[in-house]
Amino acid sequence: MLLPPEQALFVRGTVPALLLAAAPVHDDLPVLAVTDGEVPRCDGWSIVPKLTLCVVDGPGEAGVVIPSMVAPVVDGDQGLPADLADWCEDAERAGGAVVLSLDALPESLDWAHLLRAGTSPRRLPPGTDLTDRPPGADLT
Repeated sequence: MLLPPEQALFVRGTVPALLLAAAPVHDDLPVLAVTDGEVPRCDGWSIVPKLTLCVVDGPGEAGVVIPSMVAPVVDGDQGLPADLADWCEDAERAGGAVVLSLDALPESLDWAHLLRAGTSPRRLPPGTDLTDRPPGADLT
C-alpha cells in the first residue's frame, strides 16, 4: 500500500525514526515495547530505506511504501530540515529504524510524549538497541 509522503516524517538520529500518520499498517504493526532501554526486534518485519522509496514490510500482505524522495526529513536534535541520504545512512548503521504509527504527525518532536504510555499507539519494525536512543527520549 502506498502512503502519501506528507503522512511520513523521517527523523535523523543515532537510532533513526520514521513517523507514519494514519498508515494502513497501523493495526498490523506490533506495539512498541521498551524494556530496560531496549526495543526488541520485531519478527516478520523489515525496513528498506532508500532514497526514492522506503519500504516497511510485514508478514503476509502487511506493508507500506513511502515515496521517500519527497517526504520531509528532520534532524532529531534540532528539528531542522535534513537530508534523506543521511537518514538512510543512520538506518543502515543502526540496523533498522524505530517506526511510530500515529493518528497524525506531531507538531513538534517531543520524544518523551511520543514514547510514553497512554499516548498514540507506538509501533516498531525492525527494532534495535535503544541505548543510543533518540535525543530527549526518556525510555526508562
